[in-house]
Amino acid sequence: MAAKRAYLDYNASAPLLAAAREAMVAALDVAANPSSVHAEGRAARRLIETARREVAALVNARPEHVVFTSGATEAASTLLSPDWQMGRGSVRMSRLYVCEADHPCLLNGGRFPAVQVTRIGVDADGIADLAALAAALAGHDKADGLPLVAIHAANNETGVIQPIDRIAEIVKAAGGILVVDAVQAAGRVSIDMSAGYADYLILSSHKIGGPKGVGAIVAAADLMMPKPLINGGGQEKGYRGGTENLAATSGFGAAAREALAGLPAIDAVRERRDEIEAIVKMLVPDAEIFGTGAPRLANTTFFAIAGVKAETAQIAFDLAGVALSAGSACSSGKVGPSHVLKAMGYGDSLGALRVSIGPATGAEDIELFRSALAGIAARQAAREKADREEAA
Repeated sequence: MAAKRAYLDYNASAPLLAAAREAMVAALDVAANPSSVHAEGRAARRLIETARREVAALVNARPEHVVFTSGATEAASTLLSPDWQMGRGSVRMSRLYVCEADHPCLLNGGRFPAVQVTRIGVDADGIADLAALAAALAGHDKADGLPLVAIHAANNETGVIQPIDRIAEIVKAAGGILVVDAVQAAGRVSIDMSAGYADYLILSSHKIGGPKGVGAIVAAADLMMPKPLINGGGQEKGYRGGTENLAATSGFGAAAREALAGLPAIDAVRERRDEIEAIVKMLVPDAEIFGTGAPRLANTTFFAIAGVKAETAQIAFDLAGVALSAGSACSSGKVGPSHVLKAMGYGDSLGALRVSIGPATGAEDIELFRSALAGIAARQAAREKADREEAA
């Protein structure tokens, strides 16, 4: 029998939900193209539209304002564009404003040239500098085009939640457009697109227990949209060409339905996160947990152990049966300094470990984490003792 392992890396990818798996398997038996007009094609189309309604419900949006993509990165690349359309006319976005702690899919600027991207700093807890954002937008010359602001709702490393309501007010007052990366926030905090939360959202299926390789753009309205990144046969109202991935989209819809139903239980996840943080402070008293001065996702903790490289600790946890991350897992497995911590003022040499959990995380998982961390702490203490003795 394989040794028990604890999966504590939900922010990288949540385990596939049973409901999502069942929806995908059922969709695989529907052979037709969703664009076909015959009965079989209409059956496939019904599955797509069911998923569209389920994803829209997760963020209280209108189903017709949901555009499916291959994932969040494609959604970001589509939205972060200087060239937009309104009806038969064109609209120009002349500058993109992003946050220094954003996910790379926003930070890299999408289709904007680097010279047209302005980065807004964050404070020591990772909250965007709202005064700097307001000042930058006040100086924006709209004669060349509108300002486009893109920011994460919740940070993928620290879990810190941005004050999107205040950011939206600033952007609206400046006549700008707001894109919110809600990949980590969806299913973990309540999002209401009908209340002016954002102009556009970015969502990802596999962060909420759906399959990988599918995501969505959710618009507050469809009067204005970016020019397509992928042109094709007119699918998704012409906003995203290519035959839809029926199975993945169906799984995404089912996962969205489950995520919405699970929102009331998020306090139980927070209790387990707090238990993990208590273990960290007990076993490693000088460990630093980042972002604790700001609102955070209930499932995320990001911490550093003095004297221990994050990648070394990550390997030690893995060997002890615990899967977690050293920062983001979205750079082809690359482990290195966290740009988020650097933006928060910690320099570029500090690494940290991210524990991210979900509703299925239980006492046995937490015990495996405790045991692994105890071993790491004991070895570090032994090394420090040996160094002191050698120095003496």
